[in-house]
Amino acid sequence: MMMRPLAILYAAMLYGFIFLPVAVLVLFSFQGTLFPIPPFNGPSLRWYAAVLGDARLTSGLVNSILVAVVTSAIATFLGFLAAWGLARFHLPASALMRGLITLPLTVSYLIIGMGLLIFFNWIGIPKSLVAAGIGHVVINLPLCFAIIYSQMGEHQANIERAARDLGASEAKVLLLVTAPMMWPALFASFFLSMTFSWDEFVISFLLTRFDTTLPVEIWNLLRAGLNPKTNAVGALVFGVSIVLAIIFEFVALRRRAA
Repeated sequence: MMMRPLAILYAAMLYGFIFLPVAVLVLFSFQGTLFPIPPFNGPSLRWYAAVLGDARLTSGLVNSILVAVVTSAIATFLGFLAAWGLARFHLPASALMRGLITLPLTVSYLIIGMGLLIFFNWIGIPKSLVAAGIGHVVINLPLCFAIIYSQMGEHQANIERAARDLGASEAKVLLLVTAPMMWPALFASFFLSMTFSWDEFVISFLLTRFDTTLPVEIWNLLRAGLNPKTNAVGALVFGVSIVLAIIFEFVALRRRAA
């Protein structure tokens, strides 16, 4: 009985340590005065209006959404094809290929970004949203592959074989049988990839120049000193991340229930 209050206290301290900074950020995003310091003076949407009226921030917001959606779709598609190929066909050195695909999960984003920057300079690709998008695919593809590959079971292979026996081509089996059966894993991969791409900073910072993503624009604001708009932008980024995480958890729960 003595352990229960201690466990509750420990859990409260743990979650407080994790979420208190975020709560303070969100709270002072509604501060009405210039400086985000106590006492709280609000609530006010002044800084949200300032963010939406800032051309650079809104451009960074649109760029972040565009990069996140496109790169997540590409990473999910490529991860699905790789997982299907390695799960359904006996390929030489398949274990080595799986290890190479998931290897970027163990490498620092800084190292990946620097490597991509050097490689792009060598082949003549300039810094741009396209270069940053390629970087996002590189870091998200292994995650998508791991999620989808883990969900490819033998019961699905039996259904695919039945479809082939009934005359379906390999393309129809992949599109009309495998993909619908794997949709929870595909959606989970897509939304989790979007979550990581949405607030990724290091690779976007290294591979963009003029057209930048929202995290890079937030960094530019912070370099100029204390700016109350950063609280509003941070709250927006956190809100989008929470929405994507909730969607991911919902899809995962639906998958477990099924």
